[in-house]
Parts: sequence; structure tokens; C-alpha cells
Amino acid sequence: MERSPINPYLILFVSIVAVSTASILIRLSNSPPLVIAAYRLLFATLMLTPLYIVEGGHRRLMALGSRRLLTLISVGFILAVHFAAWITSLSYTTVASSVIFVHMDPIIVALLSHLILDERLTARRIMGVLIAFSGAITIGWGDLRLGNLYGDLLSLLGAVALALYLIAGRSLRRHLTLLEYVTPLYATSAALLLLGCLLFGVPLYPYPMREYLLFLSIAFIPMILGHTLFNWALRYVEAPVVSVSLLGEPIGASALALLILGEFPPPTTIIGGALTLLGIYLTASRG
Repeated sequence: MERSPINPYLILFVSIVAVSTASILIRLSNSPPLVIAAYRLLFATLMLTPLYIVEGGHRRLMALGSRRLLTLISVGFILAVHFAAWITSLSYTTVASSVIFVHMDPIIVALLSHLILDERLTARRIMGVLIAFSGAITIGWGDLRLGNLYGDLLSLLGAVALALYLIAGRSLRRHLTLLEYVTPLYATSAALLLLGCLLFGVPLYPYPMREYLLFLSIAFIPMILGHTLFNWALRYVEAPVVSVSLLGEPIGASALALLILGEFPPPTTIIGGALTLLGIYLTASRG
């Protein structure tokens, strides 16, 4: 494992704390979910673009070829669906349920890899999938009685899109650095979300200054400080540690929802969430 000039575990901790704020910041906004998603990707793109140009990413983009450019646009569409579905889910279910369901992407990746890529499931992963689904059923059963099942399904759609995004982006990541990959990807996703707002008649302006500050915060804290630092840390941290850290977001987001929003998850979410996170860990980690 390559040595890092900075303690990677500290960076990993900061990134998990940062990404855990996403659902809280979204809940604090009064804007339509599609608008929040569009501005999140737009502002994140604008923040990364100067570094992207300095790195020469625009020249690499032009050299990709039409087939890979089309793949990039497709992955951008999938990412747009992920953010649109997940952010909308927060309007219809608890923070805890939403972040747990959207983090079921390792389960979906394992199943799709088994079905599409012929990557066979180990006994450990099969057990993880079964445990995770039992937890999801427990959460869904409780949320059905509370009228939150629609939000759970939207969050699960976000997880499916995230899983497809991870699988589809594999080939592109072999040819591009992280910054060369995510900057045009975010830009594509932002453009599609902005187009979606126009098509569905969702106004992009005017909003109070408070809302634009929230959009900036959502783009900078969970997107730049969260996802970007997390991806940086992946180079220096072993896979099992990464798997455990991924489970920090649902726990951190649920704790922040309790402290800031006064939102305490129902018992079925606590029990089902514990089972789901255990299943995700077993599926995503080595062993």
C-alpha cells in the first residue's frame, strides 16, 4: 500500500463526516428536489473545472473518441437519475431509511456482477445479500405503516442507479484520472438535470439567497470535501477499512438528523438498518 504524505485515516474520517451532512442540508432547503440536484452538480462542476483545465483534462476528453464520449454521457444520465431519485426520497421518508436504502448499492453491484459480468458470488456475499434484504424488508414493513414506503422505493432506485453508475464507469476510469473522469461526468449530469427542470417546468430561479447558499454548501461539503476526499483516500486505505467507513454515512446522517432535525427513526428502521448495514459490510468487504 502506497504511503500518504497526510494521514489517510484522518482524511477518510473528514470525508465521511462531510458526506453525512448531505441529507441534512437537503432537508434544510425548501427548494424542489430536482433543483437541489441540478445546483449540486452544477456548483460542484464549477468548483472542479479550474483544476480540471490545469490538469489538461479537456485535452484528454477530446481524445477519448465518440464511443467513450457516448459512454460518459450515459453514465452522466445514470448519475443524474441517482441524485434526482435519492434527493426526492428525502421528502417522503426519514433520513435514516433514505441513507440506508441508497447505500444498498454494493448489494446491487454484487447481484449485477453475478448476472452480467459472470463474477460468481461467494458464500460470504450470498449471506450478506440475504441479511441486507431481510433488513430492508424490516425497514419497508415499518415504513409502509407510516406511509413512507414511496420514499424508500425512490431511495432504492437511487441505489440501483448508483450501482449501474459504478459498473458502467469502470472502463472510463481505466483511461482517465479521477479529476479527468468526475469533472465532465458532473457537468453532463448537471446539464441533464437542468434540462429536466426546464422540461418539467420546475423554476431554476429566483430563490432566496439562503437557498443558493445551501446549494453551494451541498456542492462543497458532501460533494467536494466528501466524495472527492473519500476517493483520494481510497489510494492509501485497505479495502476492509473502506467498507467499514462506507457504513459511517448512514450512521452519521441518522445521528445528525436526530440532533439537528429532531428526527428519531422508528424501531423497525433501527433493527432493519442494523441488519442491512451488516449485510452490506459482508457483501462489500473481502474475506
